[in-house]
Amino acid sequence: MSKTHLGHTARKRFGQNFLHDEYVIGQIVSAINPQANQTLIEIGPGLGALTEPVCELVDKLNVVELDRDLAARLRSHPFIASKLNVIEADALKFDFSQLMTDQQPLRVFGNLPYNISTPLMFHLFSFADKVFDMHFMLQKEVVNRLAAKPGNKNYGRLSVMAQYHCKVQPVLEVPPSAFKPAPKVDSAVVRIVPHVTKPYPVKDLSVLNEVCTAAFNQRRKTLRNSLKNHLTEQQMIDLSINPELRAENLSLNDYVTMANFLIEG
Repeated sequence: MSKTHLGHTARKRFGQNFLHDEYVIGQIVSAINPQANQTLIEIGPGLGALTEPVCELVDKLNVVELDRDLAARLRSHPFIASKLNVIEADALKFDFSQLMTDQQPLRVFGNLPYNISTPLMFHLFSFADKVFDMHFMLQKEVVNRLAAKPGNKNYGRLSVMAQYHCKVQPVLEVPPSAFKPAPKVDSAVVRIVPHVTKPYPVKDLSVLNEVCTAAFNQRRKTLRNSLKNHLTEQQMIDLSINPELRAENLSLNDYVTMANFLIEG
């Protein structure tokens, strides 16, 4: 039996779960705190659960929606169509920088489909210097991974790369009952604020990503083994990194130190 909401069938392939809890919606909008004259972008507006209350507060909102039916519905929305710039596109491939006007940094938000949340985060990090802040509803486990500190079981490549670019702050937890259809997982809202000045700048981001990937792909192994194709044991020791440790024990600064050493090589 298909689950319909306001006449729209939630599509599994788009990972659609529609937010309907008014209290939760109010809390999210208040966390975003949209203001007039800001360049606001909503990813995956769906049936407008966040779009409508945000439009009550501002005159213009950009929305990026992949589902053709939902994009059409927003373009003909009886109350807010005139305020919307509806972009029918895949957020994973969209160039967000083209929405910048008057050098206004972007404010991005959305209830993100769970099946694209991690690759979408990496895509958005590439625009971090053009973004003021981001607020996303995500699977709680993804929020835990974004915010995890070294030594935590959730700490991984996503944690390191997210925290390289941004300050990550969990805002509120959201139960499955706030959605239709109810997902099988808990959700959470996270505030992600790109650093104006990166605390630990790396000279080549792809090298940092490569070192993190190698370390965390074999996270049970010691760094001596997981990073043996990148650094010798002695090089790690010279960089004040203990080769007996595992990937999850290293800080962002440690990963940047190794990446910069490899770049300077």
